[in-house]
Order: sequence, then structure tokens, then C-alpha cells
Amino acid sequence: MRQSEVHALACEVCGRLPHPRRTRLTLAKLAAVFPVELALHALVLHLEIPYLAAVAILTVTTTILVIWVVEPGAMRYLARWLHGPELSRRHRLDSAERLWRIRVRLDNKPGRLELLAKQLADRHANILTVHVHHLEDGVLDELVVSTPADVGPPRLTTAINRAGGTAVGIWPASALTLVDGQTRALGLAARVANDPDELPLVIAELLGAQYVSTVDPEFAPHGTILEIAPMTFVRPEDPFTPAEIARAHRLADLAQLAVRQD
Repeated sequence: MRQSEVHALACEVCGRLPHPRRTRLTLAKLAAVFPVELALHALVLHLEIPYLAAVAILTVTTTILVIWVVEPGAMRYLARWLHGPELSRRHRLDSAERLWRIRVRLDNKPGRLELLAKQLADRHANILTVHVHHLEDGVLDELVVSTPADVGPPRLTTAINRAGGTAVGIWPASALTLVDGQTRALGLAARVANDPDELPLVIAELLGAQYVSTVDPEFAPHGTILEIAPMTFVRPEDPFTPAEIARAHRLADLAQLAVRQD
């Protein structure tokens, strides 16, 4: 358990642990080396061997023991204490609440969203934002929720199913997801008005989609395609809603207007 916790701090690229704090590293080395030095000196003095021989024995023996035996062993044994501050921060990070972006299909009936909110609340999931997209065969609700560290997609999916909904997707989110949607859309529109050539990138950012020049036929069944001539956007397994399509077309209209004024 001790080693596995410490190993979690290792760099994913090089596999090395972070360098311990200097004070703790110094104390750990002193604690490891001092008893060995003391025991070796006491033994050599007790044997009363010639001075030069005593110096040679102490030098060679101490060097070998400290470098290859004592210090590595002490670093492994004291690893948890050496990396205590980093482990503490890692524990706080792992136990912090998480943000999730959820898209769920619901029947367009009274009480469905309330039932979903209750099921999420039973799992200590707090709804932070809700956007409702009306579809022909129901509604697509987009929510941002915060949950305890032990509540992940499986439990959120269970809550959605018990509320009578169908999970379209559950993705990790960040604080940027909580930025007001209207403010974000206005900022993107300003980018298009200032530079119409930004239109493809702005639409891709607005929709969370990929701007592509051509569509791979093998990919099409697994994703949703939106074409705004001459542009094509793809978003895997996450359908574009009528509201999103309308916003993309309005941005395209704004770009054309900006070109005409130039």
C-alpha cells in the first residue's frame, strides 16, 4: 500500500518520482548513514588495527554500504515520509469534487427533468447548469454537474436510466464549461466579425466538433455530420441539435456580412 501510493506520484513519461524536499532528504540521509558510520568506527577502533589500514577500511566499507546498500534502502523505506507533502496534495486533488458534462435524451413530458434531478441528487450530484434543446421526438438536456470523487459515469448513467432517460454522452468538464453560454457565443461572434476567415475554427469551437475537408465514409456511421457549404463538421456519437445548427448558420451569415462590408 505504501509503495503503491508513492508510485502514483511517478512521472508518466520518465517514471521518476518528484525530488523530495531538501530538508526531508537531508534528515533521511543522516538517519540512514549515521548509525552505519558509528558502528563501523566503533568496530575499527575496537580492533586496534594500524592507522592507514583503518582509514582504508572505513573509506571503502562506508562508501560501498552507503551508496549501494544503506541509502537506497532508506530511500525506499522512508519514501512515504519523504514525499509526504506531495502525497497530501495528491490526496486532496483526488478527493476533490469533479465536473461532468452530460447530454441526456428525455421524453418531453412534465416532471421528467425533475425526476432526473432527484436521481442525480440521490448520488450527491449537484446540477450547476442546464440547457434544454427541443427535438422532434423529445428533448436533449445538456447539464454540467459536480460530483464527489467516487461518483463517475457508471453511477451517473444509472441515475439517467432510472429517470427514464438515455445518456447520449458523459464527459469530464472543467471550470471553463461554466462560462455563460451567451457570453461565449458573443465572444466567438466578435472573432468572426473581426476576421471572417476564422469562421470554420469558431464554429468548431462553438459546437465542440472537428472541422474536416473530407468525410471518411467509414467514419460517417459513427459520427454526426453538419455541412454548412463549403464547410463540414463532424462530432462523434453526439448529434447536433437544431439550436446548435441554427447558431452555426447565424455565424456563417455574420461572416458573409463582414466580407461584404470589407
